Formats: sequence, structure tokens, C-alpha cells
Amino acid sequence: MLSRKGLIPEDYVLTRLAEDVLQPKFKAKPGKARFVDKNGTCNVAHTNIREQGRFLQDVFTTLVDLKWLHTLIIFTMSFLCSWLLFGMIWWLVAFAHGDLDQRGDDFVPCVTDIHSFSSAFLFSIEVQVTIGFGARMITEECVSAIIILIMQNIVGLIINAIMLGCIFMKTAQANRRAETLIFSKHAVISVRNNKLCFMIRIGDLRKSMIISATVRMQVVKRTTTEEGEVVPLDQIDIHMDNPVGTNGIFLVSPLIICHVIDKDSPLYKLSASDLQHEDIEVIVVLEGVVETTGITTQARTSYVSDEILWGQRFVPTVSAEDGMYAVDYSKFGNTVKVPTPCCSAKKLDEAGGIAQFKLCEGVTLRTSMRKRRASRRSRMES
Repeated sequence: MLSRKGLIPEDYVLTRLAEDVLQPKFKAKPGKARFVDKNGTCNVAHTNIREQGRFLQDVFTTLVDLKWLHTLIIFTMSFLCSWLLFGMIWWLVAFAHGDLDQRGDDFVPCVTDIHSFSSAFLFSIEVQVTIGFGARMITEECVSAIIILIMQNIVGLIINAIMLGCIFMKTAQANRRAETLIFSKHAVISVRNNKLCFMIRIGDLRKSMIISATVRMQVVKRTTTEEGEVVPLDQIDIHMDNPVGTNGIFLVSPLIICHVIDKDSPLYKLSASDLQHEDIEVIVVLEGVVETTGITTQARTSYVSDEILWGQRFVPTVSAEDGMYAVDYSKFGNTVKVPTPCCSAKKLDEAGGIAQFKLCEGVTLRTSMRKRRASRRSRMES
């Protein structure tokens, strides 16, 4: 993250931007393994892979996926090994032709000024990196030397293309752009437009836009089929009711992504108490094309049960100032409590919807108030 690289202070780390300092910090249940970490990395270990040779069939992707230290070691060793290999070949050519022996002025060597392996190694470097100091050069005396010169130039071009392309791809990887795509640390469940909704907030810290940005959500939980088969990581897609009506979003300011908990939702039967005991994880994937580079990028995060706040909603972050809109990222993850039924969306629908719930709640409230007033009067009379 940016804080690890020293670009911004620790107090303004991206995870802090999505967190209200006044809110309690929730921790995942002990022993609960996340499928996707908060920073977007997939928490999956691949073990017992017997066909390791498949990685060598796609050498370029394997090199790009390696760590920077391993990539730089391979980058350096590929050039050193090629220089040493062709340096040995040039020394053998000079040795076979007799260039290492002292001859008269009328003797024409294959390569001038090669007297030892060190000079042959220096000539190999000059040929491959096209330095050409001028002291050593090839002559027309040996056809084999001309062929070796052509071969070394071709090999050098191949190494340059692969290794420089690998370095470029590692520096321009799409996940670097995802560092400035942020998610709220907590998800919330509250009433919106008379419907119980699951909501998160996403934002982009850069001014350069993400083109064709889309958001997808999945619920990952342990399920059992009707035949008794246990699926440890069952991925269930959930539909979203985004501000623009589709999965595509216009991410110029922080947006609240909303999922209406209806009968087709995997959260339909969960109540506030059930959520604390249910072992579920909601994965959010934001994907789009980087405007400046045209590379597709993807940012991911997840929310476990303890990170879903029931009966709260996000506070506004956008305000109009001097003819333009200003975004206050200090409020990005702030939430406030709002009246929300604690029952599941299923029971809410069976009770007649949120309107009927509010009516019943009002009746219950008036009855309780009357009882309290009657008890106070009886106490005062006694």
C-alpha cells in the first residue's frame, strides 16, 4: 500500500480513509479463513502441483509473475551468461585460427586485438550491446566468425525483447492502478426506498478515470446440496441496484453500491442476530479500463459477518463549493445509525413490507408510551 512506500503518512493510509476512528474496530472470528483479504489478494494456497512444466510453456507470464528480486537476477544472469558463452566461442575461433600466437604484420586474424579470454569476453560485450570501441573488430578472413557475429546479434535482440518487455510489464501492471481504488472498511444494511439493502461505498483517488467500470458481488459460504454434497466455497452472484441502473458506473466521485435484499438474494433469510453467527463472506470486485494506459485493472475486497453493520448508513461526502463539487474523504467510511428492522427480509415481506412494519412499530410505541404514562399517574396518586 501507499503507506508502506512512504508516500503518505500512516494516519492517512487508505484503510483509514474507509474507517471512522470513533467506531469500534471489528475483528474477524478466530479461525475464520478469508477467501479474499481486505487488500484484494486471494487467500488461496496452491499445493501438490505435479505438472510444474506447464509454467515453462508460458515463460513470459512466469517471468512477469516472479518477484522483483528474482526477475532482476534472471535479467542480469541472462546477459552475463550470453556474454560468457559467446566470449568462449570467440576465444575458440581465435585459438583455432592461430590469432593468439604472435605473427608477422602480414597475418590477418579473424578478430583483431584478441590475445586472451579477457579480450574475447570484452569483444563479446561490444558485439551484443553494440558499443564498438574500435580496437577490436571482425575481418573477412573467417566465414565462421561472420556467422557467429550474426547469431550473437540475433540472440542479443531476443534477450533484449523478452527481458525489457518483462520489466515494462511488471512496472505497468494493472494492479498498481488499483492501489488508488478504495472501498469502505465496513458494509452496512439499512432501509433504502422502503427496501432492506446491503450497501458498500467505493471511490477513486485519482483524477484520471476508470473507463467502463463495472462492479460485481458474490457471496461465498459453505453450503450443502440436496444430495448431501458439501461445497466448502460456494460462490453465489448477487444482483446490484447501482445508481445508474446497471453494473456499469461513472466513478468520478465516491458511490454507494446497493444490493436490494429480495427473495432472490442469498441474504434474504438473514436477520441481525443470524448475521453474527453466520459464516459468510461478501466479495466485491471493481473492474475497468485505465484511461491513461488502456490496461484493464481490477480491485477486490471482501466483508465477513463482523464487518457488516446492521442498521447503519453512510454519511454524505460530496458537497457543492464555489461552483464545483468537493469530496471529503475523511467521511468516506463514516456511518450513522438509522431505524432499521432487525428481522430478516423474508419475515419483513411476510409481515407486509417496510410500510406495515413502520405502522406496527408506531402502534407498539404509542401503546408503550400510554402504559408508561398510566404507571406514572398511578405512582403520583399513591
